[in-house]
Amino acid sequence: MMTSFQRILSPEVQGFIAENQTSDLTQLLLKKSSFPDVSMSEIVQQIKGRNVARRKFPFLLAEGIVFPPNLNLEQASSQTTAEFKAEKYRGKSFLDLTAGFGIDAYFVSRNFDNVTLVEQNSQLLQVVKHNWQVLGRNADFITEDLNIFLAENTAHFDLIYLDPARRDEQKRRKFLLQDLSPDILEIQGKLLELALKVMIKLSPLIDISYLISFLKNCYRIDIIAVRNEVRELIVHLSRQSTDRVCIECHNLESNDAPLVFNYEEEKVSKAEYSLPQRYIYIPNNAVLKSGAFNFIASSFGLCKLHANTHLYTSAEKVENFPGRCLEMEMVGADALSKGEHYNIISKNHPLSPDEIKKKYKLRDGGSLYLIFTTALAKKVILRSRDNGC
Repeated sequence: MMTSFQRILSPEVQGFIAENQTSDLTQLLLKKSSFPDVSMSEIVQQIKGRNVARRKFPFLLAEGIVFPPNLNLEQASSQTTAEFKAEKYRGKSFLDLTAGFGIDAYFVSRNFDNVTLVEQNSQLLQVVKHNWQVLGRNADFITEDLNIFLAENTAHFDLIYLDPARRDEQKRRKFLLQDLSPDILEIQGKLLELALKVMIKLSPLIDISYLISFLKNCYRIDIIAVRNEVRELIVHLSRQSTDRVCIECHNLESNDAPLVFNYEEEKVSKAEYSLPQRYIYIPNNAVLKSGAFNFIASSFGLCKLHANTHLYTSAEKVENFPGRCLEMEMVGADALSKGEHYNIISKNHPLSPDEIKKKYKLRDGGSLYLIFTTALAKKVILRSRDNGC
């Protein structure tokens, strides 16, 4: 990584980067740099950074922005999820203990008067500091291991944010709170001594019931999907303990309404069961991650097809369902013709979509859907009448 941003930010180098934005980067790396103080690998890294920014955080396409190595770009939150987190809090003082590339901090900091960023990677923090200066944003930038910072710090904050590392030194994924870096269970008490509220970004694979059991001061969990891909779980802690945890399911960049419920509501909710009726509902993946399988049935007045089939049905159309609604009919296998195009879904069925395509000689694509599933104790095939409802 360059020690000075001036070399990479010279007009000549920036011009070369702009001209080669769509070039084959593998071929570009084989060429010798025309600039004596800037290597081709440094140039290619900036081109990669701009390509990532274009799809992930377009606000960083401003002139004068510098990009860090690929790993830091991959680990950074997207602009979409960062803007969502920024909606949650306002106050005077904000501390980000794991600043990284600073995407989350940049958006959350807009709602706070005083901002502190802690990051142990000094070169990465130099990049963040430079970019914030370009974007006109102020903060205190501290190069420090967060455990040392927590041990020595005496200041208090309205909000502390952290995104713990979820891989060990061998790059293996870790999911238990005590295996993360930092150990969330070990420091949660200290965090709440220093802040009124704490916001923690976690892997979408972590179990929600596990979080609620071990984080005694957890009062809300946000499940964040983007275009139906679950990207993050955000845990919110408060000094005030509570026995009621609010779960919010969001599918950003879609038309899905959020689903909000208390965790205990799922335990007391009952679902009725039915064979498929006219409308079939497929919850989005944020809702499926939440485990609100009975709550969503009872709250929307829907029937489930089977205890282990998380598909729902109704005779009349229900509005604002957080997921996909399809107008469908139950058909037999003899209604399927060789070579027909379908979007195939297999839920609680012994055959995978690929096996279904092979068995019935079907093709992918088109606007119609086929759902192979189990309703009550019966294997059924559902075919959509059109591309939606």
